[in-house]
Amino acid sequence: MSLPPEKASELKQLIQQQLSKMDVHGRIREVLAETIREELGPDQQHLSTEDLIKALRRRGIIDDVMKELNFVTDNVEQELSSSPKQPVGFDKQSTFKKTNIDPTRRYLYLQVLGGKAFLEHLQEPEPLPGQVCSTFTLCLHYRNQRFRSKPVPCACEPDFHDGFLLEVHRENLGDGTRMADPTTMLSISDPVHMVLIKTDIFGETTLVASYFLEWRSVLGSEDGVTSLTVELMGVGTESKVSVGILNIKFEMYPPLSQTLSQEVVNTQLALERQKTAEKERLFLVYAKQWWREYLQIRPSHNSRLVKIFAQDENGINRPVCSYVKPLGAGRLLDTPRQAARFVNVLGYERAPVIGGGGKQEQWCTLLAFLCRNKGDCEDHANLLCSLLLGYGLEAFVCVGTKAKGVPHAWVMTCGTDGTVTFWESLTGHRYIHKPASPDESPLAEQPKPLYPYRTIGCVFNHHMFLGNCQPSDAVEACVFDLSDESKWKPMSEEAIKSVCAPGATTSLPPFPPLCASTVDASVTSNEIEMQLRLLVSEHRKDLGLTTVWEDQLSYLLSPALASYEFERTTSISAGNEEFQDAIRRAVPDGHTFKGFPIHFVYRNARRAFATCLRSPFCEEIICCRGDQVRLAVRVRVFTYPESACAVWIMFACKYRSVL
Repeated sequence: MSLPPEKASELKQLIQQQLSKMDVHGRIREVLAETIREELGPDQQHLSTEDLIKALRRRGIIDDVMKELNFVTDNVEQELSSSPKQPVGFDKQSTFKKTNIDPTRRYLYLQVLGGKAFLEHLQEPEPLPGQVCSTFTLCLHYRNQRFRSKPVPCACEPDFHDGFLLEVHRENLGDGTRMADPTTMLSISDPVHMVLIKTDIFGETTLVASYFLEWRSVLGSEDGVTSLTVELMGVGTESKVSVGILNIKFEMYPPLSQTLSQEVVNTQLALERQKTAEKERLFLVYAKQWWREYLQIRPSHNSRLVKIFAQDENGINRPVCSYVKPLGAGRLLDTPRQAARFVNVLGYERAPVIGGGGKQEQWCTLLAFLCRNKGDCEDHANLLCSLLLGYGLEAFVCVGTKAKGVPHAWVMTCGTDGTVTFWESLTGHRYIHKPASPDESPLAEQPKPLYPYRTIGCVFNHHMFLGNCQPSDAVEACVFDLSDESKWKPMSEEAIKSVCAPGATTSLPPFPPLCASTVDASVTSNEIEMQLRLLVSEHRKDLGLTTVWEDQLSYLLSPALASYEFERTTSISAGNEEFQDAIRRAVPDGHTFKGFPIHFVYRNARRAFATCLRSPFCEEIICCRGDQVRLAVRVRVFTYPESACAVWIMFACKYRSVL
């Protein structure tokens, strides 16, 4: 296989660097002198190349060099979404060992070398060996590449020591194989998005900080290495409070043959900030004008939920259209309904607020939402809308209220035949919208809508924003003909594109790809099932009852759990007849069978058991008394991207009926 001249010279340069690092030339000179001294006779005048290679091989020097220059090619690709590169660990002590490096590409090696001043954990005692403790995990995203640090115990000075190899590449530049030069890299404005997650001893996650790291200062460093300290700020109401400091080190690899002056780098960054600020200012001026026009249509519009801007986790106001973007799931999700199920199994948690005073608003960036695996209804709706847009549907996020005037967000799709479907992102349910007919008598009884939504103020996606200007904002009375400007007041698509299109401003957080699940469904199902058996046996023992498990009956519950998950995903019920027939055969005449299925989106067996006991039906099964009582429990974990899980549990018992 022949290499292009530029690739060959690059490869030679890399090998030369490694040989210099190992001082191979010095070792060869030593061997040469020793061989001449020991092995050449008085009559021999010169040493052949073959003799020297034999001597080098005998002393193991050639083997050492080959080991150091070992390119590992197995397990190179790991499909995340649209085939982003696999996160690569990088060990400076053995430059090429166990890494997937393309010597023709440019890399940014980012090291996290410990943290300090995490004062909330000042009093945290040192964890004992083997003791379960709260941990910090650092999640990174850079240009379609996702990385995750090893969890470290929470402490005032957390012991982060991780390296991440980020490939610096640029799309649509013609020759994709060319190595990016400093000038090209200076035009790549994507930051490294860092999210710090805390996981407590029960597995509950908390978003600690979200930070956008500007890396291009390294392009102006003479030796291609830059060290800096990054102050992480809190999230939500604590976005102005420091939570800790990370020590970061950047290094370009391979080293830059020529660097830019620091003045050029600073000028480029200042110009980008200036350009972004101007675009955002012009959009704000336009949004104010649009809002004034909207209020002039009808004064009551002032009370409608028309949300043009929303605060992210760092307290920054951004246009709502920037939270949505067509998002492909690669081979991780196959259908829009499966995507809705995935979003539904991500946990629901309202933004935390200190003290009273109502709901704290916080729309999370996608990386922060995915990394902590839970968020508010707006986060779910934004992700579902993005996935449905990726599947080629005309999808919008709707902002309005539920019963009792509670603010809420959900998703709407508009079919080519005019069908309007609402998608509830927190449950996965779908509802067909049938507007009240204007021709019917007001006294005629209208069918009660099945959906829980009461009012709607606006709808938006990545390039459209429309305010509801119909006489009534009641959902059941609304007509969703979005092209009718007498019913829906649109914003200028050009204005939205100026601040929300990909690459329009440097302040726009890039969307990360979805990651495949790292949870082994079979192993996790078995673990939870064993823990539940133990908890049930202990609970019955406290009541003075013995416990006899019937494994075959437990196994027969599997089809029911699979059927329940299939129904949640597709809205189609299947397989129930076979399950009922099998149970009838397994339960003898004169015996009674009882079963109780329940669904969770977390994997904590103790917490699930406590919840089950609160149901009188489940408690009746677990605490069953009678003759020939046999108990069964079956757990089935269904995995989704981002290690989200749907956990189905079924408790059952059979016993002889005694009158």
